[in-house]
Formats: sequence, C-alpha cells, structure tokens
Amino acid sequence: MGDDKQQIRDLIETWAQASAAGDLDKILSLMDEDAIFLVAGHPPMRGRKEFAAQFKTAVEQVRIEATNDIQEIEISGDLAYCRNNLTVTLTPLKGGAPNRRTGFTLTIFRRKEGGNWVLSRDANLLSEAAE
Repeated sequence: MGDDKQQIRDLIETWAQASAAGDLDKILSLMDEDAIFLVAGHPPMRGRKEFAAQFKTAVEQVRIEATNDIQEIEISGDLAYCRNNLTVTLTPLKGGAPNRRTGFTLTIFRRKEGGNWVLSRDANLLSEAAE
C-alpha cells in the first residue's frame, strides 16, 4: 500500500506542476473520463471535456499555482480518498493582484487497469484566503 500512497502523492504533485505549466493534456491523463468536480456555488463539472473547456478559459487569463498539504490518504481495493489542504493562487496574466484561495478538498481516486491511479471525484471547499 505504501507504493500506492506515493503514487497518489505523485499524481497530486504532477497535477499542480501541469496546472502551473498550462499542460492540459497532462492533467487530462491524470483523471477518469467521467471525473466529477464539485465546487461550492457552481453546478458539478462533469467529465474531461467540460474540465478542458474551463481550464482552457482559465489559463488564457491567469497563471495557476497550487500547493498541497496532504492530510490523509486511505486506500481500499481499487478506490482511495485523499483529504488535502489546498492553496491555489490565480495571477492575472495582464497584471493585477493575485487571487488566493485556500481550503480543504476531498478527492476520490480509482486504480485503473495496469495499476495507475486517476482522479475520479473531487470536492473542494476553497474560499478566498485572508490577507
């Protein structure tokens, strides 16, 4: 199980690096085709296609930087969950003050055939960080 937990930690770090680089293809490779993202105040974002559209719009406007403070990873068979304290900084590309959001996330991962883990469901409680 130790290797599985490290694979999930590596996936989370790779996701953060790919977000900062604007590497949509890499991010899409880290998620299930039917991934669902839950964000307060918004309808669920369903699947890679919808994620890709929103990510493309975002990276045209901001640079995305994320830091993760993983609190817990638990694995049961081919499913795992991770509780994480996430901070995301969105810096406008055309200037202006960065927007920093922070809070907890709960993410469900699924082990695919071949043994690699992918993000399946994600719920985040991010809100504007106090300055």
